[in-house]
Amino acid sequence: MVDFTVAVAMTPLDQLTGIAQTAEECGFSSIALPDSLFFMEKQSVDYPYTPDGSRMWTPDTPWVDPLIAAASMGAATSTIRFYTQVLKLGSRNPVLLARQVGSVANLTGNRFGLGVGIGWAPEEFEWCGAPYERRGKRVDEMIEVLSLILGGGMVEHHGEFFDFDRLQMSPAPTAPVPLYVGGHTDVALRRAARVGDGWTSAMIKFDDLVAVIARLRELREEYGRADVPFEIQAVCVDRFGSSGYAELADAGVTDILVVPWIFDGHGFDSPLDAKQESLRRFADKYIHGKDAA
Repeated sequence: MVDFTVAVAMTPLDQLTGIAQTAEECGFSSIALPDSLFFMEKQSVDYPYTPDGSRMWTPDTPWVDPLIAAASMGAATSTIRFYTQVLKLGSRNPVLLARQVGSVANLTGNRFGLGVGIGWAPEEFEWCGAPYERRGKRVDEMIEVLSLILGGGMVEHHGEFFDFDRLQMSPAPTAPVPLYVGGHTDVALRRAARVGDGWTSAMIKFDDLVAVIARLRELREEYGRADVPFEIQAVCVDRFGSSGYAELADAGVTDILVVPWIFDGHGFDSPLDAKQESLRRFADKYIHGKDAA
C-alpha cells in the first residue's frame, strides 16, 4: 500500500503546526520539509528543475529551517513522520549537522528522516564557507561522517575533507535515522543505491520516473543491496487521482508527495482552514478509499 506525504514548501510558517496536526488526523504518513537557505538577488547558474532555469519563489517567499520545523511540528503531533525533501547538504558542516539531526530524531521519537541533496547554487556554498568544487565527493564523505556520529559511541574520522579525533554525541538516536538521497543524475542514483534507505525525486514525469526506478533496481543489485528495504518518494507531475496513484504504486513508488490544496485551487498563501479542508477531502478520497473515481 502506498503512503501519502504532504509537501509544505512555501507555506506560511504560522500554518505549519495546524497542517501537521490535520494531516496526522487524516492519516497522511509524513510531512515533507523543503530547504532554502536564502534568496540571492542574482543567481549565477540555472535552477535545474524548471524549463527556463528560473526559481519558483521570490525574495519574500516564506521558508524555515527544516530541522527546526520538524522539531516544532513534532512537539504538536504524536505519530506523523517528518523528512527533509531535500536538505542541501553541501553547504553545511556534517559534525554540527549530526548534532542537529540527532536532536530532532530524539525529540520526535524517531519520527524524522534525512533527505539530502548536494545543492544547486554556488552562492549557497561559497557564502556559507564551503567549497563548490568537488562537492559530490565532499557530500559522500559528509554522509559517512553523519552515519558514523549518529550511530553513537566514541568515534573518529580522518578523511580527505573532514578530520576529527575521538568524540561522542549523546544521546544518540535510539533507532537509525533513515537517509533518503535526492537527485536525478546517474551519480545521484548511484549514491542513493549505495548508501540510501530510499530515493526522493524532484518534480518528474511518470515515464522518466519509471526509468529511474528501473535504474535504481539495477544499481542496488550491483551494490548487493537488492534485498534491503528501500523507499521511492515521488513528486510526479502527470499522474493524479485514484488511477494515477495506482499506476505510481504499481511502478514501485512507496510514498507519493502531494499538495492537496493546490488541487482545490488554493494557493500557497491561502488560509489555513481552506488547506485543512483540502487535506480532509483528499484523505477521504484517496487514503480512506471513499472515492472510486
